[in-house]
Amino acid sequence: MIADAWFWAGTAVCALSLVVCVVMTVLRRFPDDLSILSIAAVELFLLVYGAGALVRGGAQPVQGELWEFWGYVITALIVPVVAFVWAVTDRTRWSNLVMAAVGPTIFVMLHRMQVIWFG
Repeated sequence: MIADAWFWAGTAVCALSLVVCVVMTVLRRFPDDLSILSIAAVELFLLVYGAGALVRGGAQPVQGELWEFWGYVITALIVPVVAFVWAVTDRTRWSNLVMAAVGPTIFVMLHRMQVIWFG
């Protein structure tokens, strides 16, 4: 597997989101702007990643199954949205822990997308 700049940027964003949300859980805080913005950063990264994949697809085609790659991209785009809805509807400190799961989940999905892309 080739770990390119997209992967490392995604890893950094996901790790930062994980740390922020776990700290907010430990501090016994309700979901606030900082934890919500951390998963918004993950979502923004995924939007840019998807757009970059469209552009990059012409110069360097996907080595694996194209439907599988885009299935991961679409699913990854849904995960932060579901966590956000959970945090808004369930305003307890445990919502931060649910949002903390976004970072590792997206990291694993990014790794799988890299494996699919580079074969």
